[in-house]
Amino acid sequence: MLDINLSEVEFAPQAVHLASLLVCQVQAELASASMTKDDHSPVTVADFAAQALVGGLLAERFPDDILVAEEEARPLCGSEGQEMLQQVTGYVKRFAPQATPEAVCAWIERGTGQPGRRFWTLDPLDGTKGFLRGGQFAVALALLMDGLVEVGVLGCPNLCDSSLPGSGRSGSLVVAVRGQGCWATSLAEPGRYQPLNVSKRSDPAQMRLLRSFEAGHTNQEAIDRLAQLFGAQIPSLRMDSQAKYALLAAGASDLMVRLLSPQNPDYREKIWDQAAGSLVLEEAGGRVTDLHGKPLDFTSGRTLTHNRGVLASNGLFHPLALDLLASLGV
Repeated sequence: MLDINLSEVEFAPQAVHLASLLVCQVQAELASASMTKDDHSPVTVADFAAQALVGGLLAERFPDDILVAEEEARPLCGSEGQEMLQQVTGYVKRFAPQATPEAVCAWIERGTGQPGRRFWTLDPLDGTKGFLRGGQFAVALALLMDGLVEVGVLGCPNLCDSSLPGSGRSGSLVVAVRGQGCWATSLAEPGRYQPLNVSKRSDPAQMRLLRSFEAGHTNQEAIDRLAQLFGAQIPSLRMDSQAKYALLAAGASDLMVRLLSPQNPDYREKIWDQAAGSLVLEEAGGRVTDLHGKPLDFTSGRTLTHNRGVLASNGLFHPLALDLLASLGV
């Protein structure tokens, strides 16, 4: 059973649970109305509201801790953002009745902190396109100390039992603690945690590959070639967000690769896009490196400056994947 006696381990799932419920409310009330037009405002509302809520909870529970997150308050709290600020505040007040527009701005702005010896990193809404289309998205929170991810939590509203993607009613709350393993429970009604373990598959022909929906995020042609070199006979599964890490941790897939897009060869991953998910997979028995086999380095600021791309697997496919990636010259 997951030990939740430590205050940080108790706090992180609670914060992600509430933020995930908030994001789901925004999705249900705003996102469906924007599906027929090019309107990403529900994403903006959900991003700001979730970050404000977690920032406020963190300020109350761990007031001296640093938060490194995706959003900053300036565009929302300026004169042109007042209408959206009121909307965001309304959602935050559902979970934090003491919220005011001024407090919401302050809570969001906590996320502009710089990484230190101890800090939290948050992606308030990972998978914006999935959020808009009703697919996969996640709230991701991690605690880092001395460059290591110590606690990682993913809230995945549309991931059923951490094993099959789909529009499930319960969703999944996935928690990893360094040295304690990886565990999952229902997001809608958190209760008994079940341990997650990666797959034991080692036959390349049976390898199950996870990949992003968005072509702009990666090198699709090279990923196609990688699957061919593996000789994989199982069709790839396309998913948004760090929910992919949860699926890998549950053994429902075996390999995920983030190759650099040819249009953006110098891109470096943001730490909030990988921190929580990487610990989830590693504590389930998997392995996460960059494309050259180097561990992800969370000591260089808000981006993974010293890493190129991401390779995540059940561990058994990792050596072969690295060899094949090297042969592709990516």
